[in-house]
Amino acid sequence: MSRDWNRSSLATGLLAVRCLAVLCLVVLCLVGSVRAEPATLAGRPLPPGPLGEAIMLGAALVRDTSTHPLTKAYVGNRLDCTSCHLQNGTHHSAAPFVGVATAYPAWAPREGRVITLEDRILNCFMRSENGVRPPLGSRASVAIAAYITWLSDGQPIKQNPEHSLGPNATEPLTIDPTAADAARGAALYADRCAHCHGDDGWGDDDSPPVWGPDSYNNGAGLGRVAKLASWLKVAMPPDDETLTAREAIDLAAFVNSHERPVFRLEDHLPPAERLGEYNSADGE
Repeated sequence: MSRDWNRSSLATGLLAVRCLAVLCLVVLCLVGSVRAEPATLAGRPLPPGPLGEAIMLGAALVRDTSTHPLTKAYVGNRLDCTSCHLQNGTHHSAAPFVGVATAYPAWAPREGRVITLEDRILNCFMRSENGVRPPLGSRASVAIAAYITWLSDGQPIKQNPEHSLGPNATEPLTIDPTAADAARGAALYADRCAHCHGDDGWGDDDSPPVWGPDSYNNGAGLGRVAKLASWLKVAMPPDDETLTAREAIDLAAFVNSHERPVFRLEDHLPPAERLGEYNSADGE
C-alpha cells in the first residue's frame, strides 16, 4: 500500500513539474511576443534600441524645449520648438519637420556657408529660443536631429542649393511686406489673438508670448514681417486658419512692431571649448 502511494505521489509530482514547465514556457513566449512589439510614436513604429530611444527623446525635447533638463539651460525665453513647428513638427503646413532632413547639407544665405541639419537646429536656439547654442554633437542636439530625420523617413533626398529649407517649408506670400498696415493689424490682434496671447502679447501657460522679453529675438526668422506673415497665414488661429494674405501681413507688422530681445551673435555663442564635443559614449 505504501509503495503504491509513493508511486502515485511521484507520478503526481512529475505531472505537476511538467505542467509548471509548460506554464513557464507559455509565459516566456507571451513576454517575448510583447517585447517583440516595436515601440511607436505618433502611430508609427520606432527603430529598436538606442536609435528609437534617441528619437523619443528628440520628440520630448521639441515639445518641452524650455523646461526639459537637457535643453532648458540653452533657452532664453518661454518658447518651445513646437510653439512654431506646430503639433511637434507634424502640422501639415505650419513649418513642418516632415521632409526637412532630406534637404541637408544645404546652403544657408544667412550664415553664408553650407550647413548641416544639426547646425540649423542649434542656430534656432540662438534666435527663436533667444538662448545659447548647444554643443554640436551633444545628446540634445543629436536627439532632435534624430527625431526630425525620422519624420523624413522614406522621402527622397533633395539637397537645397539656395536655402536651408525642406521640401514642405511654408510658402512665402506674394504680397509686398512694405504695404503692411500695423494699425489694421492691431484691430485684428484684439479681435482674433488677444484672448489667447493676451492684450500685452506675453501669453500664458497654454499660449506662447508673441513679443516682449520671453519671445523670439529680432534675429529669428519670424522677426521678419514677411516670414511671420507667411507662417500666420497657414497656422493661426489654431484649427481655423482663415486669415487672408492682407490680414496676415498687417498682423505680422503689428506683432513685430513691439519690443523684443535684440540679437547679438556674441551673446548667443558658448565659449569656444563648448561649441562642439566628441560624442563617444566610452570617451574613446
